[in-house]
Amino acid sequence: MTAAAAVALAVGLDLLVGEPPNRLHPVAWFGRLVAPVDRAWNRPRLAGVLAALALPLLAAGTVAAVVRLASRVDPWAGAVVAGLALAATTSLRMLVAEALRVVRLSTEDIAAAREALRSLAGRDAGELSPGLLRSAAVESAAENLADGFVAPLAAFAVLAPFSLTLAAAGAAWVKAVNTLDSMLGYHSKPVGWASARLDDLVMWLPARLSALLLAQVAGRPRALWRARQWLPEVPSPNSGWPMGTLAAALEVRLEKPGVYVLNAGASHPSPRTAQRGVLQVASSGVVATILAGVVAWL
Repeated sequence: MTAAAAVALAVGLDLLVGEPPNRLHPVAWFGRLVAPVDRAWNRPRLAGVLAALALPLLAAGTVAAVVRLASRVDPWAGAVVAGLALAATTSLRMLVAEALRVVRLSTEDIAAAREALRSLAGRDAGELSPGLLRSAAVESAAENLADGFVAPLAAFAVLAPFSLTLAAAGAAWVKAVNTLDSMLGYHSKPVGWASARLDDLVMWLPARLSALLLAQVAGRPRALWRARQWLPEVPSPNSGWPMGTLAAALEVRLEKPGVYVLNAGASHPSPRTAQRGVLQVASSGVVATILAGVVAWL
């Protein structure tokens, strides 16, 4: 019951409050801890391996200690702290809102849409057309559903039957791994090699679970099979699954210029279709939350 209550609290906070400001956000605190690692090292891969092993464990250990201490005071106090930890590691409302904002601005103010995309997708938006902006919004919503929502939520749900403390620590560890990758995991940063490989491993299952959720919510189960043929186009071993599934379900072309094209025979999403795709991401997040709550309850 306490684990299910923690899931409900996390989702309620996301819906009613949204993301806290950076100065109060634990993920931002963790980012400040990672920042000193992002520099030149004499042995960058060794430094990267140590960071990839130590920093997520530090985040998980801190969360575990706080939840365990609260649980000793009262089990429901532990549930509240675990719910706060889960809320800090998951985000759906902001993801959906930012993606819908880019879609809306793509028809009203192209310059504003390009600027808004910067907070959603890590790509140069300076020359993107309205269709490519909407494509980027849909792609980012699908990819971040897996990385930023399903992955920590699934870790919490799977570990909750064993221990509420372990569940909160698991969600924090997964979020820390993904944050490390988002900050360091680039070809231009040798120190990020280990973080990128660890993130590939950790996100393997959440990416495929997210693709399954998207296909079922869209009522297009065969979209999964169609997505398989486009996977070689995407450099990441994981993000192609939710993005490709959504491209097939919506019958649209999703494209990152110079990197990949999914469903090349279709057109870029129209404003209405892009909006529908983002809302399907939101619906998939709701279904994932219900499933996580049920698993935690059982």
